[in-house]
Amino acid sequence: MSPSASQPAILVIDDEAQIRRLLRVTLEAAGYTVRDAETGALGLNDAAVSRPEAVILDLSLPDQSGLDVLRRLREWSNLPVLVLSVRGDEAVKIAALDAGADDYLTKPFGGGELLARLRVLLRRAQPSDSPTVHRFGTVEVDLSRRAVTKSGAAVHLTVKEYALLRLLLQHRGKVVTHRQLLREVWGPGHEDDTHYLRVHMANLRKKVEDAADQPAFLRTESGIGYRFTA
Repeated sequence: MSPSASQPAILVIDDEAQIRRLLRVTLEAAGYTVRDAETGALGLNDAAVSRPEAVILDLSLPDQSGLDVLRRLREWSNLPVLVLSVRGDEAVKIAALDAGADDYLTKPFGGGELLARLRVLLRRAQPSDSPTVHRFGTVEVDLSRRAVTKSGAAVHLTVKEYALLRLLLQHRGKVVTHRQLLREVWGPGHEDDTHYLRVHMANLRKKVEDAADQPAFLRTESGIGYRFTA
């Protein structure tokens, strides 16, 4: 699969170019893919579009408070957030945690500690009672490795196609509405863009179904949404 779909993606929101470079080197050396943004607005947009596995967030941003970014993010997403800040006083840490941060690390920081904390957050984000490997037909989906195969051969999914498949698998047997799929995969503000969903679902079916025009697993619930059945 492409690097963006096979490695956990981390979004760094920090206005310091040196910190962004340091984090990119540290994270990529540990096997992550990295996206970065230098403002809160750009970070929120990237989080909605790229759907990273976790966010590393600075509190001091040029356009808005990192706390405000965190609160806005929590309106629609539960993805893990590690706050990285020069501000180490207890009141600021409490405010960040109350606003929805999962962890807080003070600058300067050690790369080893950062990676360890990130691993903990990513483990927590995957419920222990949720299966990580799903099999249907000749398809196998390993959510822990972000790998999809069909008859043993790798299936190359786009980021959006993979996100749709993962979400439906995580709600196996249940109807997931159009609005929920659009909000979770494309972000808030896209709940009415059903044409996005139709196009990507059609492409996804071509890749994982034996007969895309008569899907056995990715079923349409007319006027409501989609359901994964197996």
